[in-house]
Amino acid sequence: QVQLVESGGGLVQAGGSLRLSCTASGSSVNSATMGWYRQAPGKQRELVGSITRGDAYSVEGRFTISRDSAKNTVYLQMNSLKSEDTGRYYCKAVPFFSRNAYWGQGTQVTVSS
Repeated sequence: QVQLVESGGGLVQAGGSLRLSCTASGSSVNSATMGWYRQAPGKQRELVGSITRGDAYSVEGRFTISRDSAKNTVYLQMNSLKSEDTGRYYCKAVPFFSRNAYWGQGTQVTVSS
């Protein structure tokens, strides 16, 4: 069973930065496609970015996804935050060769303008 724990959210002023962490247990972050998703109030959950094998992708140029294999953790570095970045951020893991997807509980990010 894969478990994911997100952390690093909080209240930040517009223009500020946050780094979110997703620590996995039960699977290596090197053996899964790891994704970050955001759910704003009243909206559907949407993909922010992902990292798999050697490739990292983010929908925003202000955001960077990386991983630390030794800590079995994936990060989402968010810079130049805007009020529209407000939402609950979730980590998702899909182990290679598996059809199962695992989600964390999320961490709240609030950007004040």
